[in-house]
This record gives sequence, C-alpha cells and structure tokens, in this order.
Amino acid sequence: MTRYRISSVVMTHPKRLPAAEALARSAPPGALRVVMDPDPGGRPSVLRTALAAWSSIEEGATHQLVVQDDMILSEGFFARVQRAVEQRPDAALALFALWDSRNGGAVRLGALSGARWVRAVNEYVPCVALVLPRAVAAGYVTYGRRRLDAWPDDILMQQYLRTRGTPAYVSVPNLVEHDDRGSISGNAFRGPRRAVCFLPDDPVVDEKTALESPGVVPFFKHGKAQCVVRMTGAGPQRWLHLECADYLSGQGVDIARYKSANIELTKAPDPGAAQETWLTAFTMGFVHRTEGRGADASRTAATVEALATLGPGGTSHHQDEERILELRAGLAEIAGAGLDAGLAAAGEPRSAPVRTGRPVAVLGAASPLGEHVVRGLADRGHRVVLRPGGGERPPARGHLVDLRPLGRPADPAVVVHGPDGPPVTLRTGDLYGPGCARDTPIGRMVWSALRSRPVVLTEPPGRPLRPLHTSDLVGAISRVVARRPAAGVLELPEDTPVPARDLALAVQAAVRPVGIETVAAPTAAPPAPDGAPRAPRLADWHPGMPLHHGLHTFMQWLAYEGLALTGE
Repeated sequence: MTRYRISSVVMTHPKRLPAAEALARSAPPGALRVVMDPDPGGRPSVLRTALAAWSSIEEGATHQLVVQDDMILSEGFFARVQRAVEQRPDAALALFALWDSRNGGAVRLGALSGARWVRAVNEYVPCVALVLPRAVAAGYVTYGRRRLDAWPDDILMQQYLRTRGTPAYVSVPNLVEHDDRGSISGNAFRGPRRAVCFLPDDPVVDEKTALESPGVVPFFKHGKAQCVVRMTGAGPQRWLHLECADYLSGQGVDIARYKSANIELTKAPDPGAAQETWLTAFTMGFVHRTEGRGADASRTAATVEALATLGPGGTSHHQDEERILELRAGLAEIAGAGLDAGLAAAGEPRSAPVRTGRPVAVLGAASPLGEHVVRGLADRGHRVVLRPGGGERPPARGHLVDLRPLGRPADPAVVVHGPDGPPVTLRTGDLYGPGCARDTPIGRMVWSALRSRPVVLTEPPGRPLRPLHTSDLVGAISRVVARRPAAGVLELPEDTPVPARDLALAVQAAVRPVGIETVAAPTAAPPAPDGAPRAPRLADWHPGMPLHHGLHTFMQWLAYEGLALTGE
C-alpha cells in the first residue's frame, strides 16, 4: 500500500462540459471528477476555474491532479502518475509541454538521455495536466485568489512555485496530448498546440531517472532556433536568452563546416523552417554531448517523436494543421541529420573561440542588460574582462563600454572608450529586448499585452519610436570595438521611425492580440520632441533583428526573468 493518494479532477466551463464528461468517462470509473467554472457568466478566466479545481481535493488525499478538459490521456496515465508521485512526492509534476516551448526543449534533452523526467526551466509551468502536493495546492489557491487579474494561470504558477521553492518536473514522454478544441482563454492565436512528445501506449516503467540541471536548453519557436543558458556564479538562478547561432559561435563552432546535405537535398517546401530546424537539432546534439550525457543518442520511440515535433512546433505560429502534416516527415529527417551533426561536432577537437587581442571591460555589467552585453560580446569573439580597478578608465590597450548613459531618458546612449582618441557615443533610441526595462514606451506596451491588458496610446500621439533590440546593440558595440570608427556620435536605430500605433499593432501580433485604447494626452504637456538631432549612422552596419521576433523575445524575458527580478 502506498502512503500517497491522488485526488483527480477535470476542470471545465459549461460550454465544454460534454468534452469534460467524455474525458472523465475515458478514465477508470470514479478516477476523474468534473469541476465547473464557479462563475460561467463572468469574464472568461482559466485561473478562476483552476482555483476551484485545486481547492476541490478529496479528504485524505496527499496530492491533487488537475487536468483541463481538452486533454487526451495515455493508456498508462494513472499508473504512471502514481509511480511518479511516489518518486517525487514533494515536487510539482507537469504531464505536458508544448512542442515549441523551453520546457519542450528540456523534454527533448531528457529523451536523448533516456530520462523519464526533466527539471523544468525558466518558463511558465504547463498547467493543462499538473500534480501538486496537498499543501502546495492549498497555498496556490490562497496565492491565486489575491492575484485573479494579474497573470495567466501558468505564469502565476511559475511565480508561486519559485517563491515557495517547490521544484517542478516535466514528464518524458508527456502523459497527455492536447485535443485543441479551441481556446476559451484566448490562446487560439498561437496556432496548433501539441505535446512535445506524446506516446499514447508508453509503457509504465520505473520513474526514477531525471535530467536535473541542463545548462543549455535549445528550442525552436516562432521560426527561430533559440536557447536559454543557465547563468553560473553568485546571485539568484537566472538564464540568458540567446540565438542558437550566437551560442555556438561562442563555443568556437563554425556551423558552416557541419551543415548536413539534407538541407540542400531534401525537397523542403519551407527552406527557412528546414534551416532553423536543423540548427536547433544541431545545438541539441552538441549540448547533449558537451554536457557529458553521452557520445550518441539512441533512437528510442521518445527520441524519434521528440525530433519529429521539433520542426512543426517551431512553425506552428503561422501554419495550419494540414500544412504541418505536410512538412512533418521532411522536417523530422532534417532534425535527425542536425542532431547527428551536433553530436559529431561536439566530439571533434575544438580550439577555444578566437578572441580579439584587446580586452573589453563593461561598466554596468552587473545588471540584466549588462549580463546580455557581456555574453554577447564574448560570443562574438571579444576578450571581455572584469571592470578595471581604475573604474572609468579602459584597461591597458583595450576598450571600456559604458552602459550607464542608457539611463538618460532624453538621449539614451552607450559610450565606448578606446585606448586613444575621443570616445564613440552610440545613440540607442528605444532599446528593447532581453535585459531591458519595462518602464519604457515599448516596455509598457509589451508588459500590458503580456498580462492580457489593452495597449494604451495617447492622442495626440507622442514622438515616433526608434526600436533597437538588445542583440543589435551588442552587434553595434562589437563593430565599434573591432573597427574603431572616427565619428564621435553615431546613430544605431533605422532612419525611419515607427509610429506608436504601428508599434502597438506589432505588439498585438508578437505578444497577444489585445485591444488598443486611446486616451487624451495631458493638455499641459508640450508636444513630445522626436529625440535629439540625428547624428551620422554607424557605417556598414544595420540592425538585423526582425521586430516581430524581437518583441517576442522581450516578452519572454519580461515574463520569465524580468518578473523574477522585480519580485512580483
């Protein structure tokens, strides 16, 4: 007899009651009870129903399982959940991860290493099928009732578990699949939402093995190969959000040497998806081997399925089910080739990344933006050193990058001091992206949409915006350090500004399709100037980050890292 007893419910809204009842009937008799939205006529709220579900735990139960009504359960679902609880009774156990998510990327790494569970990374906690210990569930109900209109339930769950110190794990393979019957909470804009790795007949076996601390987690989302990198050293645990290409460059990997012929030879109807699928899988293989989890990856059923969902997940934001099905087989072949190439690359001798001869120090490195700048410069081949003891003086025969002038609201800039000659001032315009604050014009728009609130504009409108992404700032600094332009003040954003309404529309598309509200500007306020007079541009350099992808990376950083820093 086990000392752990699980109470299980399916949460639903009256509009979807038939689906909930069908799900309950698919389980053993009495295994799943249905819990309804306590205010079905009110504003749609997943959190409101979730709190009712978490508070409905049965007398004598040690754990509560909550499943949403649009899930499909694996054949061994309840037996495997029971064994998992017995192995990790104090943890939150997520039974699903989306195919394009960071936790989905962690599940793929877990599948490569033969693990049954993987420690969740810096992202929302998947709540569509989740198990919590009784005390943790009760605490979440109290926590959530105080924050009913603050955040989506999955981001709120991440905040709560982090504050409480409760570990979270994700199942490998997933125990449920998303039936995708439409979204009451407004998530349909994300496209098809499938599990990263669902095997309906996965056998019930030992649940002990877990991948605990991956240092790098590659994932394919919004058409881009990306990864999050765990920061080491003092301070709270935090992660940097990088492009896979930049991460590999920082590891001394010349990707062009390893590109599989499959990308060129496969008749891929979407070359961009093929390239980014291959790059993500390559990074997976490289990370798997360099982190000591094996020189190869066996093609288990879980590995095969996890690779097969990589390409479709990364393109699901703009593809329908029929198109995804057409692309799946070809992208799966490309993912397999990328994985093998990454495994091989990690086993070959590599020289350390070539660093420039002159050292580069960064003033303001001990900040969220500073950490991204330091890492970005290092990945681009610069020899970044700690701030020199002299404070504001460059290191001997080196450069000093001063981020502090970014705090000037009227004319934010970065100043690069060289070993000789006057400093170079880089005007940044409206900086946004990982590491950036939310109390800026772009930050406030993204912050509002992230919380499902309208983006607010003023009428008459203020000055147009000049967006510049974090990665483009790093690229510009890198170029200045390497080539040392003569001009004293240079512009970084594009010459054509973006009207605030156009930026708000871009936020709608990249973050969430919230409303746009217009309010009257304060009559006493003078018209907002269009910044300082324009200076020359940095020669032979232009920003390269697409606005849509850049806004999405900013949203992710604010939700998963920026929120932790503010303690909200």
